[in-house]
Amino acid sequence: MKLFLKTDSNFLIRKILEEKLDVFNIKYNLINTNEILFLESIDTDTYTKITAVLSEYGFEIIENQKNIIVQKIKETITDMIFNEEGPSVKSSVYLAEKLNHSYGYLSNLFSEVTYTSIENFIIIQKIEYVKKLITHHDFTLTEIAFKLNYSSVAHLSSQFKNTTGITPSAFQRIIKKRNELNSQKIN
Repeated sequence: MKLFLKTDSNFLIRKILEEKLDVFNIKYNLINTNEILFLESIDTDTYTKITAVLSEYGFEIIENQKNIIVQKIKETITDMIFNEEGPSVKSSVYLAEKLNHSYGYLSNLFSEVTYTSIENFIIIQKIEYVKKLITHHDFTLTEIAFKLNYSSVAHLSSQFKNTTGITPSAFQRIIKKRNELNSQKIN
């Protein structure tokens, strides 16, 4: 017997953080899944213990200011793309406004730290979202292109193929076939 699960990674991250941090009886606020505000001071020993406990679950404490800003850029981009409504302005303007830095500064810093561009990261995140929409919803490519502000289905298809190596139509066929095979196994 197989179980097919749909997961909410934000819920899982919050749950793990809450369970692990509550053990220390320290007042805190989870600002988002990658930022914790401690409402009281923490001694070095407790900080070390928190770091060790969180590292067991793949969490890494970011202490370098450049890395913190890059992480905020990634979070903002992910929120921008996966948000149902999406931004009404260009991504460069959106990032600059959200993070209170010029886009030039953000772009240079991102490239320096990650060795890739913000534009490339945005494309990768958009393609991940396209795969999610194809896999879990019944949207047409036209609807997906519109939803993600692509100028055309051809533009979406071109980026999808450049990123994944296959066209979105081929990806749809693969997912459809896989779902058919899985439903046959269940019956």
